[in-house]
Amino acid sequence: MHEALFQPLQMGALTAKNRIFMAPLTRGRAADPMFTPNALMATYYRQRAGAGMILTEATGISREGLGWPSAPGIWSDEQTEAWKPIVKGVHDESGMIVMQLWHMGRIVHPVFLDGQPPVSASATTAPGEAHTPTGKQPYAEARAMTHEDIQRTIADYRRAAENARKAGFDGVQLHGANGYLVDQFLRDKTNLRTDEYGGAPENRTRFMREVLEALIDVWGADRVGIRLSPNGDSQGTDDSNPAATFGAAAKVCEELGLAFVELREPGPDGTFGQTDVPKQSPLIRQIYTGALILNSDYTAEEAEADVASGKCDAVSFGRPYISNPDLEQRIAAGAHWNPNKDVPKSWYFPIPEGYVDYPTLAEERAEAAE
Repeated sequence: MHEALFQPLQMGALTAKNRIFMAPLTRGRAADPMFTPNALMATYYRQRAGAGMILTEATGISREGLGWPSAPGIWSDEQTEAWKPIVKGVHDESGMIVMQLWHMGRIVHPVFLDGQPPVSASATTAPGEAHTPTGKQPYAEARAMTHEDIQRTIADYRRAAENARKAGFDGVQLHGANGYLVDQFLRDKTNLRTDEYGGAPENRTRFMREVLEALIDVWGADRVGIRLSPNGDSQGTDDSNPAATFGAAAKVCEELGLAFVELREPGPDGTFGQTDVPKQSPLIRQIYTGALILNSDYTAEEAEADVASGKCDAVSFGRPYISNPDLEQRIAAGAHWNPNKDVPKSWYFPIPEGYVDYPTLAEERAEAAE
């Protein structure tokens, strides 16, 4: 059962032991001091080391780019050192862990920036409200990035990639999805620029390309991937011609020889985007010839079918890995999946409950036998 999901997968220099991946999941546990990983996070990731590849929660590349309470960063020596035992724990369990590098752009509230406005491709404002340490607050208008800002931010990505290497990660993934900074440059609703970073799709992919080139300089293309979300509106970030935009993005990924591309394409109950727009994965599959990972709202049977048919090479599971630390074992056994509890409090509140206290299938069976 599910034979395709349990075949190894080569992605550049990365070898996944199975094709059931753990998707990036913001969990808000880096509480004291803020933005620094901790032992609780080490337990969480070690518990899930059976995944073919763990993609870490989105991790801030700079203070300017991180606007989520208690999310971790990777810009300081202290943060880098704090990630080392987390990575070691996963490796000790024969797991593979790749860091997702994150700049939130206009989604960062000024409360995180000493009152200064966030930066973005253009001077736009995200809809809705930001999560801040003092509760939800309306987003502020972003400041359009200058060329100097762009080069400085690329340098921040490079430093973060270097720190991820120092921490022992197996590779890095650029967060280019869900309406954050790279996505804000990609799509024409948020990229209103008239210079070489705006206008035609090929220009709007320029920032993404230059960041990826910096990551490749540090890691080599065979250990670098990207996450994209060609799925309609994401936090107010949208595009008038997704096929042209994401076709151009896929071409960049192909030309640079990235190890993998992960696409978030939500189903009916998905978050961060409309779900009634045509999926771009078939187009991207035609252009990008490396390992393609699909994400969002999959059952085990659907994942098996899409991998077996060649629609994708692996599937990344998000919310199921919250409450099923041994998800891949449950899929192998055809066993039930535990639901999430105390949602959404357990997703983001910096406590052990709803984070590291979900039982494995073996633990459930042992308890039932007593």
